[in-house]
Amino acid sequence: MYKPQRNIWLLVILMLVGALVGDALGAVLIPFLPVLKPFTSVGFAPATIDLHFARLTFGFTLTLGPLTALGLLLGYLLYRKL
Repeated sequence: MYKPQRNIWLLVILMLVGALVGDALGAVLIPFLPVLKPFTSVGFAPATIDLHFARLTFGFTLTLGPLTALGLLLGYLLYRKL
């Protein structure tokens, strides 16, 4: 049987929205439930390339908390349902 091709960008957008909502909800609830604090942070420290006429800075950090992870998971599950 033919299975329709899924759009990878839809998955990325749903997971990004889920992570943002989970992170925002976690930030609001941290004063009341300290267990919701982010538990890990991974990434690359900022690196700068200076060419005298242009300066480029690259860096990436992912901070993961319980509600952020839940938002990512819900975004993925929503994608699977579509």
